[in-house]
Amino acid sequence: MNNTMNQCFTAASQDLDQQQSPPPSAAVQPYHSQPQRRPRGFAAINSGSNTTTSATKSRKEREKEKERTKLRERHRRAITSRMLAGLRQYGNFPLPARADMNDVIAALAREAGWTVEPDGTTCRQTLPAPPQQLPLPISHFNSTQQNNINASIVQGAHPVRSAESPLYSSALKNCSMRSSVDCQPSAHRVDENLSPASLDSVVAERDAKVDKYSSASAIDSPECLEARQLVQDVHCEEHGNGLSETSYIPVYARLASGLINNFCQLMDPDGVKEELQNLKSLCVDGVVVDCWWGIVEAWTPKKYDWTGYREMFHIIQEFGMKLQVVLAFHESGGHDPGGIFISLPQWILEIGKSNQDIFFTDREGRRNTECLSWGIDKERVLRGRTGIEIYFDFMRSFRTEFDDLFTEGLISAVEIGLGASGELKYPSFSERMGWRYPGIGEFQCYDKYLMQNLQKAAKLRGHSFWARAPDNAGYYNSKPHETGFFCEKGDYDSYYGRFFLRWYTQVLIDHVDNVLSLASLAFEDIQIVVKIPAIYWWYKTTSHAAELTAGYYNPSNQDGYSLLFEVLKKHGVTMKFIISGFQASYQEIDEAFSDPEGLNWQVLNSAWDRGLCVAGQNAQPCYDREGFVRLLETTRPRNHPDGHHFSFFVFHQPLPLIQRTICFSEIDYFVKSMHGEPS
Repeated sequence: MNNTMNQCFTAASQDLDQQQSPPPSAAVQPYHSQPQRRPRGFAAINSGSNTTTSATKSRKEREKEKERTKLRERHRRAITSRMLAGLRQYGNFPLPARADMNDVIAALAREAGWTVEPDGTTCRQTLPAPPQQLPLPISHFNSTQQNNINASIVQGAHPVRSAESPLYSSALKNCSMRSSVDCQPSAHRVDENLSPASLDSVVAERDAKVDKYSSASAIDSPECLEARQLVQDVHCEEHGNGLSETSYIPVYARLASGLINNFCQLMDPDGVKEELQNLKSLCVDGVVVDCWWGIVEAWTPKKYDWTGYREMFHIIQEFGMKLQVVLAFHESGGHDPGGIFISLPQWILEIGKSNQDIFFTDREGRRNTECLSWGIDKERVLRGRTGIEIYFDFMRSFRTEFDDLFTEGLISAVEIGLGASGELKYPSFSERMGWRYPGIGEFQCYDKYLMQNLQKAAKLRGHSFWARAPDNAGYYNSKPHETGFFCEKGDYDSYYGRFFLRWYTQVLIDHVDNVLSLASLAFEDIQIVVKIPAIYWWYKTTSHAAELTAGYYNPSNQDGYSLLFEVLKKHGVTMKFIISGFQASYQEIDEAFSDPEGLNWQVLNSAWDRGLCVAGQNAQPCYDREGFVRLLETTRPRNHPDGHHFSFFVFHQPLPLIQRTICFSEIDYFVKSMHGEPS
């Protein structure tokens, strides 16, 4: 029995030992599952350097690839922009200002006779066979009967493109320059109820208007081709080069600002006469003279001195030239040839020392004394007068002083200065503040009067915490992608961003509305002119940052000029647009995403759509034929279906010596072309 119990104990102890001791595989496993020790010292340096080097190389490669992709995209956009500009200008396709390749393909398809629906559905329709009894021998009819036959052909079963349609006008231009054999007739017709001027850059409106184009198809009948060729020949003989080629556009030359000194004295009467004689020999219609608020009302409120200007106006009258006057309520930096520095009136600057908020202010609190802030338009902070009353008293004094010249018809127009440089804009890209092209500029709404206005607007909107300007909009020389506000999908398109930008633009619109209301009283039955700037850099980006800071809410999904032009139309004024006679280089387009031609197209057609009278002025002097040709193409658009052109043009002339020697023949060519004379 003892042996049996010993055997049992021995077996139990063996079982217990087997349970406590793990199998060989399990004993090795904890060694592999232990975390590896991190190397230290020299070993750590060697292992870490390899990992860091590879990571740095991969990061640099990714950054280089991003830059290469951006460059390819910039070049692609530049090529697309030139293609669209060529189709608009020479092919006369009714493309929106911000057209994409879908719009181009649709326009080309319609040109070829296809039907393109708004949803993109494309099909081709065929017309029934032409009647056999259509044309009789043309030689049997006189010219009157031929016209009747042509009219019946156009209105019959085989529609031909009308001479008034936008796509047919380019054929008219070609027919006036070539023989009828070279003019290829159109194969389809465009709906005559569609106004070409109604095509603007607003994306929403563009989609709604696509269905206005009628479907068409090619006509293969030889009889119809012959009749259609006859219609073209008749219209080419009747219309020639069209209205835009023969109309007379007056040309004015802008005189230098330094002819009148700070004491309102004419500096060089003989020099003025010599300059006018030179302009007279070029058949220039008139001159433009700046009348500076800082000179006329320089020392004492409501004490106006017009002595020097009256002397100058009498000299202009002796030469039999027309006169346009600019009432300049801004500061002149003396950058013009022969110009001098002209500040705001001294008594205004004295007020500004004790109340700096009468000037525009940037985010850092720096004051810009180029012009008065629009926040004081209705604030009595200028010795008992508001900003609007200051402007009106000045305009009324000018109207009273030169009433005899208005009666005699010498003064043909009065331009009202509405902001920095005399242009309707905030001083958002001022060089005195350190701005350099192509910086986006800064918002100019930090004076206490505009901030109070913003607080009221935010409270009315129901979001009092929106009573602030953006804090992520960058600085004067920032680029859009470097900011959180203007970058792609940035805060400019958020609820707050849209509220702020609408308020910022509305302040500009209210300012021009208030000033023009009083200007219409002072200059009744006189042409009033308002100058609009050309802010074309960053135009190809979605935010249009430079336009936003200047007060034009014109991103890619918004038309920033329509509301302003409606106000100008209400007051019956002329819009003068600053244009460039030079074409932007590839480098400029790549670096600043600029598009001067696209901006010109949008602004001019938006103004013409609203029935505004449009004039122009070149931004820089021109010295060669190429620059003058570009100016002519803008002021007198080729093949414009409605025959729109500028009402007058203000020529920013070169230095007198260069003008008399190098540029005389080029200026003579430009003036004759503007007058509709053969060069």
